[in-house]
Amino acid sequence: MEPIRVLVVDDHPLFRHGLGALLGTTPDFAVVGEASTGEEAIALAGSLRPDVIVMDIQMPGVSGIEATRRILHDGPGIRILVVTMFEDDASVFMAMRAGARGYVLKDADKGEILRAMRAVGSGEAIFSPPIATRLIDFLSAPRPSVASQTLPVLTAREREILELMAQGANNGEIADRLVLSPSTVRNYVSTIFSKLQVADRAHAIIRARDAGLG
Repeated sequence: MEPIRVLVVDDHPLFRHGLGALLGTTPDFAVVGEASTGEEAIALAGSLRPDVIVMDIQMPGVSGIEATRRILHDGPGIRILVVTMFEDDASVFMAMRAGARGYVLKDADKGEILRAMRAVGSGEAIFSPPIATRLIDFLSAPRPSVASQTLPVLTAREREILELMAQGANNGEIADRLVLSPSTVRNYVSTIFSKLQVADRAHAIIRARDAGLG
């Protein structure tokens, strides 16, 4: 069988090189490239067309979630495995909405990461046990009524910004997309937090998702 062609995307050289060294000793994988930013990942995915991309979430510039969305828009056959330290609900659900096929925490052992890469490479979906437990708990929990899902009245612009937040865009990406200044976007986000009565972005995204945005 041909080896699974892998692109490793992470802004930490130690992780990239360590995973590359591990895959170099495993005959069913071949590392075809490395990227340290979301922009590099998008460019290399287009030119290399790897089978699997190992994607971090938090990187300079374009986030791993936005990079995942863009890559899969142009190359839907590519499979993306998120490997990150973030295990909050907002990060998990945004990665899944962007099209990632798996979500594994960086503190997983080497065997678990390799198993996840093989599973994603063969078309399966896979999650670290803590992430799988969170997903099961979320899916099995009673869903709130339609009335309780209704967001407070937002202006059209606030709803537009909240929609982009729920899609994983950061403030800079929202500013670029809507042709607004970063300070204007920050002010809108602060107002949205106040209207939703939430303390941070993660909880605002969860509220938006519950209301059908994103």
